[in-house]
Amino acid sequence: MIDDEQHRNQAVTVCHWYYEEGLGQSAIARRLNVSRPTVSRLLAFARQEGLVRVLITDPQADLESLARRLKVAFGLREVRLAYDSTGDEDAIRDKLGAVTADYLAEIVGDHDRLGISWGRTLKAVADHLRPNEHKDVSVVQLKGSVSASDFNNYAADIALKFGMAFGTTTTVLPLPVIFDNALTRDIVLKDRFIDEIVRQGERTDIAVFTCGTVRDDAMLFKLGYLSRREITMLQHKAVGDVLSRFIAADGSIADDGIDARTVGIQLDRLRKKPCSILVAGGPPKIASMRAALLGGYANVLITDSQAAMRLLEE
Repeated sequence: MIDDEQHRNQAVTVCHWYYEEGLGQSAIARRLNVSRPTVSRLLAFARQEGLVRVLITDPQADLESLARRLKVAFGLREVRLAYDSTGDEDAIRDKLGAVTADYLAEIVGDHDRLGISWGRTLKAVADHLRPNEHKDVSVVQLKGSVSASDFNNYAADIALKFGMAFGTTTTVLPLPVIFDNALTRDIVLKDRFIDEIVRQGERTDIAVFTCGTVRDDAMLFKLGYLSRREITMLQHKAVGDVLSRFIAADGSIADDGIDARTVGIQLDRLRKKPCSILVAGGPPKIASMRAALLGGYANVLITDSQAAMRLLEE
């Protein structure tokens, strides 16, 4: 006859083998030279007596809690999160692309006007888009798309895939995103054709954009628009860019001179959009994401779980 203490000790041993070592009940029964039902009863006894507790971790529930907290912290109307535990920038972009494509499938309807930017994150979104049957959807680029170097900004690929998904031809803004000087930019923007494209971007109902960094490998620094001196200056004054407009930590424009040379809608127009979607994630973009949110440029945020936690911590 096994006394109570022996019974409890045996139950604890069974729990170690079952939950920690991953042994099956049949294997444990052979070790103890008892029947399998006996092992099952010992596991049940351990649960009843509080000798073992099973903790279920539900990533989806955690994401929902994070999303609610972000909505409150930054006054957002919607937050969608992709779970990530790797911190790998390429993997995060792909996950964000899938989540954003799903969100656009939910919200875009007939006659909607969609404004887009370009870059690696938007390419990931474009790669995940699926054709839909909505009628009279228009798509327009929100900023200049012509590169000043051989470095690929993916603008053409993104424009094509968005147009195919929404059954339209994307209206492109066929200009450099940053001119050498403000006077030249102002003259070009007076062109009737160019002015109408910019106005189309301003009239969009839904804007989809990302934010950049001021790291040396930032795409906007690789495209040939800025001198080394200007890049160094921006690395001291800015934390990143939104629609290629460089912003400081509080979301304000970091340098008026460079901003005056930039082609695209003004950032304050994003605040007035019914749906202004910031898609960004990964450790390097935390500072620019926070600045964009503090600036009020987005009312919808799509990011990864680790970035979400960092935004709430800082």
